[in-house]
This record gives sequence, structure tokens and C-alpha cells, in this order.
Amino acid sequence: MILRKARESDLKALYGLYELVSERMHEKGVEQWEWGKYPNEELIAADVRAGRMYCLYGELGMMLSVAVSTETSPAYRNVNWLFGVRPGVFHRLAVHPSLQREGFGRQAVADVETILISLGCDSLRCDAAEGNEIGARFYRSLGMRKAGTAWIEDRQKAFVGYEKRLTEDCPLLPLNMHPAFRAGKLTPWGGDRLRTVYGKDIPEVPTGESLEVSCIPEFPSTDDTGVTLPELISTYGSMLVGRYDFRGFPLLLKIIDAQEALSVQVHPDDAYAAEHEGGKFGKTEAWLILDAPEDGELVYGIKPGTDLETLKAACQQGAAVEPLLRRVKVHPGDVCYIPAGCVHAIGAGIMLYEIQQSSDITYRFYDWNRVDTQGKGRPLHLEQALAVTDLTFSPDPIPAPEIPVARVLDKPYFTLDLLNPKPDSPVHIPHIRSFGLLTALDDGLTLSWEGMSRTLKRGESLLIPQAAPALTLTGQGRAALSMPR
Repeated sequence: MILRKARESDLKALYGLYELVSERMHEKGVEQWEWGKYPNEELIAADVRAGRMYCLYGELGMMLSVAVSTETSPAYRNVNWLFGVRPGVFHRLAVHPSLQREGFGRQAVADVETILISLGCDSLRCDAAEGNEIGARFYRSLGMRKAGTAWIEDRQKAFVGYEKRLTEDCPLLPLNMHPAFRAGKLTPWGGDRLRTVYGKDIPEVPTGESLEVSCIPEFPSTDDTGVTLPELISTYGSMLVGRYDFRGFPLLLKIIDAQEALSVQVHPDDAYAAEHEGGKFGKTEAWLILDAPEDGELVYGIKPGTDLETLKAACQQGAAVEPLLRRVKVHPGDVCYIPAGCVHAIGAGIMLYEIQQSSDITYRFYDWNRVDTQGKGRPLHLEQALAVTDLTFSPDPIPAPEIPVARVLDKPYFTLDLLNPKPDSPVHIPHIRSFGLLTALDDGLTLSWEGMSRTLKRGESLLIPQAAPALTLTGQGRAALSMPR
């Protein structure tokens, strides 16, 4: 089947087709269209005169029609699209009721794809009214991705956007990620600032951790439609995460609210974790201080001169370990690198951005003698903690640099860039190696690429795919970009 452009002589037949299809939709309980409101004669005539209406005319008269365009609706800007910088769209696909379920709609979309490719498009977008399960099943059967929901004001309805790649060189766009949370008994030291400061929909108070970009099995992050990051990687592979499509997602990004001090803890390296933790990754991490009280401090290593036997004896006595802890003052903007084996603890009142290996292994030395309402303390792991501790670590925080792009860390497992655009000085996002994790630390930032831009909210994190287009950050504020090394 090959569609042809509709002519003004086709208008009467087109009106009849759309009226008939609208009636059949209502009979099936589908509220997608209401003839005379949407679609209507004025809209169909405008499609024909603009050269964007295609049709098939045959034995039944007007058998099929569809509007094809390279112009996207303003409402589409609110959908978290993953595909393409030169999208094309189709709307108002109508198939005569006698021909439905006969493959005409499927073939019509194939013709639409051919038309859009000829117009230079790299991707296809369309929509279905929220609740239109017939349309949703049809688009999914064509291999389209559900991208998200947009509110169309003039129709006072929510519509679900669907998309498909059309060309091999179609780029993948930055993808907003929705966090998972650790809360309640898992983070008794947490508070409510993930909600009050960053607007996150935390499940309860206390909530200590927002796992912004995560493949941790119990706590995966998701896209706008609820698809988990592991599922996205399985579907889009190297285009999304470069060489990590089959190697395991290597990083975990968090925002942490420490209303109270965290336990004194340490993490194993890869070798120890592989041998003793079922082949998991070890855990090297880094912190970017987002907020801290005037006297805010961290535990950052053990005081020089302390040997392992002294540390062990003190830990066995509980609070006796406190004088052995090396404490450092920190301020917003400071960066702290914490390799596996470095003893550490986040101090009370601190909020921070954490980039780490994708691991949930923590060995606690000491938990400040805290107990729950039943008088029970959290488990300690003294034997494992002592086995992996490196007493030589005594690093210092790295002060925040005041330059547009600063690579403050370039370590074996990850890099960390701090981005600081000004109104008259945009920042070009550094070259993405495998994938990037971009977090807006302030409001007032806009991420732009060819033909598109999106305003970022404070605390919002995006996964930047390997196959992303060139990206620019404009406005005024700070952002952090982490990448695997």
C-alpha cells in the first residue's frame, strides 16, 4: 500500500471517514475523538491545504487517512523523549471500520515512516489519549516506546506519547530518571530535606537516600513510565551505556540527607567483595557537599599512628573508638574522595551528592550507641571492617573551584566534573564516555541540544546516553557530571 497526498476534492470523503471512525471509537468506549470538536472539518481542511494529509481511496471510498508532519506540538516538549533530534509525527490516523484488524493501519504507519525518512527525520512520534488501550496496544505492537504523558490544553486531555527510531544514526536523548528511596528503619539518621529542599516525593520521614540513578536490584531508578534502568539497558544496550551493556552498570548516584550522623563505616575493594560478597563490586565513592551547618564535619579516616589492634580494641568497647576518628570540617562545594578501605562517616546536618561504584556493601564499625524503640542497635560488622580497613588514608576535602568546567576527580572508577555556567557563558557538556550522570544542583539551568531544550529542576538527575547529541548547559547555577572511568 502506498499513500498519496489528499486533495481538496477528497475533503467530503475525508469528513465522512473521520465522522464514521469517531462514532465507532465511542461505541468501543474510546474517548480519543469527538467529531466536530476534534477532529473537525476546519482541521482536516487545513491538513489537506498544508500538504500533510495522506490518504488511500478505493472500493469503499475513503479507506484510510493520516496527517504527517515534521512540526511537533508544543505539548510534546513536556514528554521525556529518548529518540532523535529531527523527529517527525503523525496524527489523526483513521482506518475505515470495515478494514480495521486487516493490517491497513500497520501498513499505513510503514508508509508514514518512509515519508518521514524522505523528509530527513530520524525518529517518529505520535500519541494516544490516556486510557486508549486499543491505540496503546497498536503502537506497542509496532515496536514503539512509551515515552510519557503530556497535557494538551486545548483538548483538556492527557495524552501518552509513543516514539520509534527511524535511522541507524538516530541519537538517544538525555533521559530523566526517577529515584528509588531508602527510608524509615533503613536510614534512621535521615530527615525530610529531600522533599523540602529538592522536591522529591519521599515515602516517609525519615528518608536518608535518594538513589538517583541506580541498578541496585531492590532499588532501581526508573524513567517517566516506570521502566527500570536495568530494563532500559537490556533494551537499548551500548547506545545507552556504551561498553557497559553486558558488563554490569558500574555506578550508583545518590543524594543523601543526614539529619543525624551516619555510622562509622568502611567499604571493601573489588577483590574482597568478589571473594566474600558473592562476586559483587567493591565500593569506592566520592562526596560533593551540598549543604552543611557552620560547624559541619565528617569522619574522614583514622588518626595517624593508630594501629589495627588499637582500633579493634577501641571498637569492642564502643564509644572508645571516637577519639581515634579523624574529623575534618567541610563546606558546601567541597569534594571528598573515599577509596575502598577508607573509614568514614557523614556528620549531622550535612546533605551531599554521592557518586560510587554500584554496590550496597557497608561494614559498620560503630553507630554512636544508637538504639531503636525496642532498645536494639543496628548490626555491626567489626571482623569484615577491620579486614578491609586501610589506616594510611588521611585525605583532605577538595575546595570548590570557581571555573565553568572543573574536573575535580579523575579516579579509577569514575570522573566528576563540576559545571558552573553563567548567563553570558554557556557550558558545553564534556565528551560522554559510555554514559554520563548529570544532576542539576540549582534551579535556573537549561540543557540544550539540536532542535530542543529542557529546563532542569534542582535535584533532577539525567542519564546521558553514549549516543547523545552535543549538549550545552545554559543559565546560572551549578551541576555535577559523573562518568565511568
